[in-house]
This record gives sequence, C-alpha cells and structure tokens, in this order.
Amino acid sequence: MDITRFPLAFITLRSGRACGGLLLATSLALSCGRPVHAASAAAGADEGGFVTTWLANSDASKEAQPHWMTPLVTVTPRLEQEFRYDQTWQDRPKDVTVDNYGNGKGLELIPTFNSEVIIGVPAHLERTNGAGERTSGWADESLLLKYRFATANEEHGNYIFTGFLGVSLPTGSDAFTNNETIISPTLAGGYGWGSRQAGFDIQSTLGIAIPTANLHKLGEPVTWNVAFQAYSGKLWPEIEGTYTYYKEGPNDGKSQFAYTVGLVAGRFHLGRRARLIIGGGYQECVSSYKSFNHTWLLTGRVAF
Repeated sequence: MDITRFPLAFITLRSGRACGGLLLATSLALSCGRPVHAASAAAGADEGGFVTTWLANSDASKEAQPHWMTPLVTVTPRLEQEFRYDQTWQDRPKDVTVDNYGNGKGLELIPTFNSEVIIGVPAHLERTNGAGERTSGWADESLLLKYRFATANEEHGNYIFTGFLGVSLPTGSDAFTNNETIISPTLAGGYGWGSRQAGFDIQSTLGIAIPTANLHKLGEPVTWNVAFQAYSGKLWPEIEGTYTYYKEGPNDGKSQFAYTVGLVAGRFHLGRRARLIIGGGYQECVSSYKSFNHTWLLTGRVAF
C-alpha cells in the first residue's frame, strides 16, 4: 500500500491554509517513517543498532501499559510515539474568534522504557476581533517530559500513573507570546475495564502553570482534566471535563468549567509500523466565567 496516497478528504476545513497544514504535517510524519525502515533494514544483521534497539524499547514500553486512545483535550498518562497535528476554531466573548493551526502538538518520542519527550511545533494563530480586524502570528514553543511511575496492561491490571514536567518558552509573536517561561508540573493517571478490543477507561490530569516572572499578569492557573472513554474496535467515543481555578493574576479566585464531546478513530494500518488516528469534537464552556464560549477541534496523528 502506498501510504502517501491515503485519502485525507475526510476533513472539511474552513481555509486552504488549514487543509495545507494538515496535509503537510501528515506528509512529514509519513516521510519520517521511511528512514526508520531504511535504518532498520540496514541494521538487519546488527541487532544492537541504535534504531533497532530504540524501536524495540519503545514497543516494549507501549506493550507494558494499557492500549487506550489519547483523548482530544486531556494529555494521556500513557507514553506515545507519534507525530500529531491538531486544529481548533474557538469563539470567545466580545465576538472574538481564534483559529489555531497546530495547537502546539508535534513529535512524541519514547527514549527510555519509562519516559517520553514531546517537542511541540509552535501553533500559528489567527485572531479576529468584533470589528473584523485580524491579527496573526506564532504561539510560544512548548516542551513536555513524561515519566511513568507505575503501569500494567489490560491483562495485568489496566492502570497507569505518570508525572509530567512541561515548559513553555517565550518564542512567540508579540501578539501571542506570554513573554515569560512557564513551568507546568502535572500528575496523571488512568484506570480501565475490559479487554484490548472493547471496554471503558478514565484518564485524568491535575497540574499547575507557574510563570518564572510576572505572576501578577499571568497568574498560576490550576487545571484538572478528566476523560471518559468507551471503545469497541477502532472507535473511541469520549466525553471530557476541564476545570480551571485561577490563582493569582487578573482572574484570581475565578473558576471555569468546559465539557468536550468527541470521537477518535484508529489505529488504521498505513504500513509496517505507521498507524493513522483521526478524530474531532466540540467543546463548550458552561461556567459563569468564560475565557471562551465554544471550540471545534480536529486531530490527526501518525503513530509509529
């Protein structure tokens, strides 16, 4: 099968840039898979080769944990190895809209048995105010380290517990940067019922964003995410909740709650290792305080 010709027409987007971004990201992920195969083949007789050893280690790492799907919003406590591209269209108060191309997702790698690193690709943002004036630019760079403390796959307990350490670097455009480095420690866990083919799971995270300066402007928001997933075969319907408590800063003492409903489908075979995952959903803020009204979300991933 020629994976570069896999149909991507399942997504209908509002702009050519959006479609182009998804196609480019998918093509990059697929093309990155080719040198892996070439290196694996070249390593053939040398089982101690770097690529062969790395892929064997990442496969063993993934086998040791539950095989749930990564939700649309909640960062999974599982370790993943994939390239991910997300896209969102958000409606905010005062007739402001923000189109987000990439959403800070990017390359996810498993360098050791119990760790993962995520190298985000800075999102491109387009904000339009109520007067129709448009501002565009780049968001800050984001990096994330995961360390898995404990886990068992579906046959041996179906649970996982992980810690995250995220960093946001002030590399974005003037209109969208936070102007400060932000450190985000997070605890994450999950538990599931059922088999690899069908069942139900809960995944959750609790974290805080701590700016290295300008606390009075940025605050220290505490965010709790929880995702409920049912699954059968390749379909993963979900509902998520996101609660944010704003500590310090201009919104000190306020809180916000949003729910997300969505569907993720995968993992579809693209080749020897590559697996395609696609999904979409709708998020709405239902609290009295709202930093946004609602958001449409799309995700495309190539796991390997």
